Amino acid sequence: MRTRLARSLFGLTLFALASLPLYADQVMMARSPQAFPEAMLQLQELIGEQGYTVSRVQRVDIGLTQSGYQTDKYRVVFFGRAEEIKRLIADHPELVPYLPLKVAIFAEAENTMLVASNPALWERFFPDPELAPVFARWAGDLQAIFDAMRAGE
Repeated sequence: MRTRLARSLFGLTLFALASLPLYADQVMMARSPQAFPEAMLQLQELIGEQGYTVSRVQRVDIGLTQSGYQTDKYRVVFFGRAEEIKRLIADHPELVPYLPLKVAIFAEAENTMLVASNPALWERFFPDPELAPVFARWAGDLQAIFDAMRAGE
């Protein structure tokens, strides 16, 4: 039952994180060897180390448990650089659904999973040359965060 629920939650995460069509190359994933509380703390620290600010942490498990599902810990962490987001939204309002950046984090047995949409691939949908380096930087920063989470550093 727990494995089936974890698969269902994973599918919901992918759907919630990406308004784009879901293809494997559009999703960044990492498994952290840490338990959820430690991984959650590390994720927020790593986001700060990359120069971003966590704007909100949204609980997802409350709605699922109220619907009768048994879940482990499940959150979506929203983050970004406020001035950068304001500027991008003013210049490119079509980016509003994608900002701020998001990482879903959820417990899976003794490990913690992280999932995010890959911003580098947004260039396919927003081909403005001004946006390509921003998307690439975001993807690189997320990759660095996910690599550190995998290592449990």
